[in-house]
Amino acid sequence: MKLVYTFLVFLLVAACKEPVKPIGDKQITIFKDTNLYFDMGFKNDSIQLNDSIIRLDAGRVLLKKVMLPIYKNQPKVTIKMTLTSNGDPWDKSGSLFVIPATADLNLLDFESENLKKEQFENGFPGIVSQEIDNQIYQPNIELLRFMTPFGVGFFNDNERVASLKPVYIPKWEENIQWEQDITQLLPVLENEVYIGVFIDTWTKEGYTISVSLEFDESEIPKHIKKEQGVISIVNTSKYAGAQQFYDAFHKGDLQVELPVEETLKNAKLYYITTGHGGHSEGDEFTEKENIISLDKKIIKQFVPWRDDCASFRRFNPTSGVWMEKATWKGEEIEERIASSDYSRSNWCPGSDVIPEIIELGDIAAGNHIFTFSIPEAQAIETDKINYWMVSAYLVYDK
Repeated sequence: MKLVYTFLVFLLVAACKEPVKPIGDKQITIFKDTNLYFDMGFKNDSIQLNDSIIRLDAGRVLLKKVMLPIYKNQPKVTIKMTLTSNGDPWDKSGSLFVIPATADLNLLDFESENLKKEQFENGFPGIVSQEIDNQIYQPNIELLRFMTPFGVGFFNDNERVASLKPVYIPKWEENIQWEQDITQLLPVLENEVYIGVFIDTWTKEGYTISVSLEFDESEIPKHIKKEQGVISIVNTSKYAGAQQFYDAFHKGDLQVELPVEETLKNAKLYYITTGHGGHSEGDEFTEKENIISLDKKIIKQFVPWRDDCASFRRFNPTSGVWMEKATWKGEEIEERIASSDYSRSNWCPGSDVIPEIIELGDIAAGNHIFTFSIPEAQAIETDKINYWMVSAYLVYDK
């Protein structure tokens, strides 16, 4: 009888508990029709104009402090981006990122020279977490990897471009749009944070971009937000002038230490990788195996590759075009092919890049080591610019 009474009291208390008040869906604009371009005038100073945007690395990185909502109910988080060429005709690598709010030192410290490359343990500063003078540096967490198409939107009315339009596309597109569900990154997308974008442009025209975050709150009763954490593991992308393209995979593995104080439950590693090197037989155009290990045990082994790049042709008006020989009905013919059509190392001109998700289960307290390997990666040599953009972060339940 006493047990039944206790159970009834528990039900009564639970029923009387005030439900969590929803705050509703939110759309946060990060950038709106913003011009990102290269200008040496930005090189000597981190210039902040009247638009509250900080311009770094000669204008190729834009950084903005934003206030994001804090939910108690579970939301879905979507990142959306629209890009148009503002006169840059090339395909370029790009990255949307957030600076971890828990970092004592970050990207801004590179630009202010509070951090110097000599303070880091290897020749590639800022790619992994490191303690420096009792402060912790953490690399950026990538929200979205993308690749700009060749000249999307800006060159559509150019006479030469019009003459090269394939018959199988109805028109050149005005822009390119990407969106990804990044709900797993909610723990680092709350309150006040810096969100930035990098595009590897070298032109004074650059690109026009718009970026937003959408938070869609669950309407399911008592769907309380899942308590999770995010740890930045590695990011080899070049976000600061003091950094450089990462070509060291040809020398050996990249090892990252992970000290764990309490068990990380249901851990998942999100891994984003793209190979670059646009010359013949460069890492961009040749298949290279990626191997990821945790404590010397392989957890993922695959060749990152995209062979559907021709499907992005309508976004690439200024792509180079030439003739290639082919066989049709037993006869040799010549067929036009665009450079944007060629298969590449996990990307196409105009594509975004979907993270590989590696389920790890529970990671016990103690010291662990992630190892990232691309055994056949090539080095940068004169005009052969081979490098890999690799980023990874860990998501776990609390």
